[in-house]
Amino acid sequence: MFNTRVIVSLFEFSLAVAMSGLIIALTYKVFIRANPDFDMEAEIKKGNTAVGVLMAAILLSASMIVQKGMGAVVSMFRLYISSPGESQLGLGKLTLLCLGHLGISMLLAVITISVTLRLFGRLDKSLHAGKELQKGNLAVGILLSGVVLVAALYVGEGVSSISKAMVPQPSIGRIEIMK
Repeated sequence: MFNTRVIVSLFEFSLAVAMSGLIIALTYKVFIRANPDFDMEAEIKKGNTAVGVLMAAILLSASMIVQKGMGAVVSMFRLYISSPGESQLGLGKLTLLCLGHLGISMLLAVITISVTLRLFGRLDKSLHAGKELQKGNLAVGILLSGVVLVAALYVGEGVSSISKAMVPQPSIGRIEIMK
């Protein structure tokens, strides 16, 4: 029992370390390339604080959403380790299932953040957020950061629910009801 907890804990720690680096790299690249208004990377290099604040909020939001999806991956691994004879999953299938869960979580994070920013831009057309960010308007950067963080707080719970629902459960046998 103790060994199982240690193995699961080490797996969770290793997964968290790997995912933190992956989330930072992928999210940064995706959102740098996805911005149609201006070159975010050039603005960050110029010292545009507004863009830097928004990018930091995007990274934090994506990591919050994906972290909610990691719970299901850890649960699957714990189930696999604690009852290997009961699991119909082999190690290869488990690995693919875990990667699928993490991939779906990342995809949902990117979609959520993108849709949230675009929706906010359409709701408040007079603000011209992209132009204001490019000018370095810190108030707009903070406002958009708040919008992204609020969306991540709500969507994170949904991602957690979806991930938990997709975790394979062990069969406990058949129950016969007497007549």
